[in-house]
Amino acid sequence: MTSQPTNPQGFTLWFTGWSGAGKTSLALALEKQLLARGVPHVQRLDGDIVRESLTRDLGFSREDRDENIRRITFVARMLSSNGVGVLVSFISPYRAMRNYARERCTNFIEIFVDCPREVLIQRDVKGLYKKALAGEIPNFTGISDPYEPPENPEITVNSGIQTLEESLACILKHLEGKRIIPPQ
Repeated sequence: MTSQPTNPQGFTLWFTGWSGAGKTSLALALEKQLLARGVPHVQRLDGDIVRESLTRDLGFSREDRDENIRRITFVARMLSSNGVGVLVSFISPYRAMRNYARERCTNFIEIFVDCPREVLIQRDVKGLYKKALAGEIPNFTGISDPYEPPENPEITVNSGIQTLEESLACILKHLEGKRIIPPQ
């Protein structure tokens, strides 16, 4: 029998960082941990998946990226205000839109998944950085479009030097300290 969370309210954990930094991997691992600890309702909202359905009409201009975040904020707000733990993993490159989400979502926690650009280019599992550096992908975050790192995120992990397990432990410790999840 698992214990119930110490805070039955919903929450929004907003993973931000460059493409390939590990946002989705961390959100997947965290989702498993939350469910194992008895958090009754958890929903992941992943940038790649959401762009296939809810926001497939949007491109990557600043205006479209802002609209993308507006839409996902609406969904996260609805879920978190109804007791769901929401794990949002989007590049979300602009501070203003992350602040927009922060103001609207229940128990918002910004998680900056930091990683040096050189490491991301080396990893480049999707081949996106290579194409962006060659000018084949316009408006690519960190290459031809800006990424504004968070100024005061609640949690920062560095996937360039930390293992997935180390980053996950850092996030879990913070959530336990805020009594959003029960301690193990």
